[in-house]
Amino acid sequence: MHIHILGICGTFMGGLAVLARQAGHRVTGCDTNVYPPMSTQLQEQGIELIEGFDPEQISLEPDLFVIGNVVSRGNALMEAILDRGLPYTSGPQWIGEHILKDRWVLAVAGTHGKTTTASMLAWILEDAGYEPGFLIGGVPLNFGISARLAGDGGDSAFFVIEADEYDTAFFDKRSKFVHYRARTVVLNNLEYDHADIFPDLGAIETQFHHLVRTVPRIGRLLVNQREAALHTVIERGCWSEIEWFGGSVDSATGWQIEEHGDGSFTVIFNGQPQGTVHWMLNGEHNRMNALAAIAAARHVGVPIAQAIASLGAFQNVRRRMELRGEVNAIRVFDDFAHHPTAITTTVAGLRQAVGAARILAVLEPRSNTMKLGTMKSALPGSLSEADLVFGYGAKGDGKNALGWNLAEALAPLGQKAQAFDDLPELVAAIVAAARPGDQILVMSNGGFGGIHQKILDALALVPR
Repeated sequence: MHIHILGICGTFMGGLAVLARQAGHRVTGCDTNVYPPMSTQLQEQGIELIEGFDPEQISLEPDLFVIGNVVSRGNALMEAILDRGLPYTSGPQWIGEHILKDRWVLAVAGTHGKTTTASMLAWILEDAGYEPGFLIGGVPLNFGISARLAGDGGDSAFFVIEADEYDTAFFDKRSKFVHYRARTVVLNNLEYDHADIFPDLGAIETQFHHLVRTVPRIGRLLVNQREAALHTVIERGCWSEIEWFGGSVDSATGWQIEEHGDGSFTVIFNGQPQGTVHWMLNGEHNRMNALAAIAAARHVGVPIAQAIASLGAFQNVRRRMELRGEVNAIRVFDDFAHHPTAITTTVAGLRQAVGAARILAVLEPRSNTMKLGTMKSALPGSLSEADLVFGYGAKGDGKNALGWNLAEALAPLGQKAQAFDDLPELVAAIVAAARPGDQILVMSNGGFGGIHQKILDALALVPR
């Protein structure tokens, strides 16, 4: 089958393209802003990329057009497809019908931690010999790729997928995850997000309950006991087995964590210690992610002790507290954090790791929710543990421009916070403030104009 993918350079659709190619299909695709690393990854897979959405692409005569949720009515190519009555489907529906069918699907859902938890889970299964397929919204460093059908053995009954609550397509406003028919589901957390498509938290809770409704009776839900919104979801009805994680360490049921001062932690299940995870990661959020992954892996038969040992070799995910470089004893980190809660936990995790060293937080609020200003009032609190804060909002009417005043939003932080709308000026200010021993933490869900390397290059020019 020849499939042509509209919006192929998004993380999810790019992963779909790789899976389709590995499954033996001919794959082509189009998008705006076709650039590395996704363009390189796709071209290495033998996938032809076309810049833009010219309606002339219908002359490729694919058997099916697969539509990403970046495409809306008014898109020239989509209008041509509709006018001619050509066959099309959404990315999540295609995945569900062509990749996930007849597999044991392990889906990781939640406002935060989906990518990291799914990566941990895929690695635990890999290390245990399960050779799972996976589709993850980032690149797990243990694998070096974001998607594959299966391991070296060429086939696997198991597939790990990051289960996103964002809507499926312009013609299907259900969340993506309802298409996956998962048997093991992690509900990691639930907060208000995606203000561009959800009016309130209740609307997201409804979508999560739609996911719960798709899990079979023989399936299992691993649910974060600390999250009130997830209790609300479960109270609306559940027909599958539930295991709660993250409750009080004194509880006799479920999964708990006993933390140690060095970042390691003991896993407790049904009141009994199971072993201690010694690993490279830090932060309470990552410990909770790990607990969920261990619990999910147990559902498919991985012994708890094996999962604990596997996490000792887990290398994290690209753009999750990724060290991009060090110059003159100043380290530059890259992190995907873009929601106030994620920003809080990211800064706190770095603080735990570096102690009293100065943290220079550099933030680009560019997600749809942040650009709408829905959560701007939460930014000062989320950045309070940083020593200096540098915010960036692009000029003009570009897609990254903010509809609100970033400087005003950061004003409660006082003199330790500055806001910029010019990237070179931002880099210059960061470099001028930095001194040996500092930790520069860059947070954005986009490329941020390559600021990480710009900072490193500029630091290298400063005489010490």
